[in-house]
Amino acid sequence: MTSILVIEDDAAIRNATRRGLTERGLAVTTAETGLAGLDLILQQRPDVVLLDLGLPDLEGLTLISMVRAASEVPIIVVTAQDDDPTMVRALDAGADDYVVKPFGTDQVAARIRAVLRRGVRGSGAEPIRVGGLVVDERRRTVTLDGRPVELARREFDLLLALAQRPGEVVTKRELLAEVWQQPYGGSDRTVDVHLSWLRRKLGETASEPRYLVSVRGVGVRLVDPTAR
Repeated sequence: MTSILVIEDDAAIRNATRRGLTERGLAVTTAETGLAGLDLILQQRPDVVLLDLGLPDLEGLTLISMVRAASEVPIIVVTAQDDDPTMVRALDAGADDYVVKPFGTDQVAARIRAVLRRGVRGSGAEPIRVGGLVVDERRRTVTLDGRPVELARREFDLLLALAQRPGEVVTKRELLAEVWQQPYGGSDRTVDVHLSWLRRKLGETASEPRYLVSVRGVGVRLVDPTAR
């Protein structure tokens, strides 16, 4: 079971987050202060940390630096501070993602899945095969029916994000968070444009898809055309 540490001094938010994530099958531990949270990170080694920046004993950015000195645990900042300079400082200090309050539990759960997938992808997994499509993350190469497909960096990252969950509908919000690391959601148009470019290079269109099948109002999924 994936373990989550929530470092949050507001009892109402802390309890609501714990309850919501527990209902989604995650094991949740909480801390009210930065130092208590740091102790739990070192002792329990959670899979992901959700960190509020406005803590009573430590400045959140300082805590991120302290954690990074001892651990590579993914850190998702969850805070009411929605200004760009704070976001940039948090990401530069070592945070992996940034969510602005108020937030929905589904959004936070999606961000957790995204940072965990990035960790798996970076571990040197074998190439992913979906039908005649082969995506090799280590070499950053793609072949289709044995022929190389030249992709731009974002196009490759988008395809890889979908290939990690073949057959599963991935929402545009999830893709923006994972591929573009857009902490505020960004524009769906960004995903649409890159999907259009990716389809063209895979020899298909939105009206006649082979691998990239859109689900209206939800997202897109990567499928094996020979299995349909």
